[in-house]
Amino acid sequence: MVSPDGQRWWFDSGSLALDFGYTGGLAVEGSVGEQLHTPDDLGAWLRDRFPVAIGAARTRDLFDATMLRDAISRLALAASRGQELRGDDIDVINLVAATPDIPPTLAGGSRQAGRSVQTVGQAMSTIARDAVDLFSPDRLGRIRACSADDCGMVYLDTSRAATRRWCSMQRCGNRAKVRAHRARKLAKAA
Repeated sequence: MVSPDGQRWWFDSGSLALDFGYTGGLAVEGSVGEQLHTPDDLGAWLRDRFPVAIGAARTRDLFDATMLRDAISRLALAASRGQELRGDDIDVINLVAATPDIPPTLAGGSRQAGRSVQTVGQAMSTIARDAVDLFSPDRLGRIRACSADDCGMVYLDTSRAATRRWCSMQRCGNRAKVRAHRARKLAKAA
């Protein structure tokens, strides 16, 4: 990920749906802003994330994708703040998740079942189904915002002990450790 100040750093949101939210709808400190300006931008993002061929995106696909993305983003922010999730955003995710998704395939066979090129709608359904899993009651408490005072990145805590505190150890975790070290050093000197 690239921060607004141009620095590159590694960020694992823990979820395909959250990654999609960071294409612009999940606008928090540290995010890069809108990335889906055209249908080609959407197609490029999907091709980077899916191991199958995705067909060309159309203007309507971009409209539907940003509607899904914004619903995911609002729910993620609400969940990270312990707020109630909006029913209309849940409806958007459920609607998109109800359409056919990209079927799983096992590599190594000599025949292919189904399409050789998946549609943008199937990719959106796959993302929506990930969002259904993300916002399920058993995972909802693991959607968190970075603990740094100057960051608001939202992520899914996938650590075994559910103790992740930072968006990235490279960025906020390291800065917090440096601050704590300096404070201890200053306290010893005093």
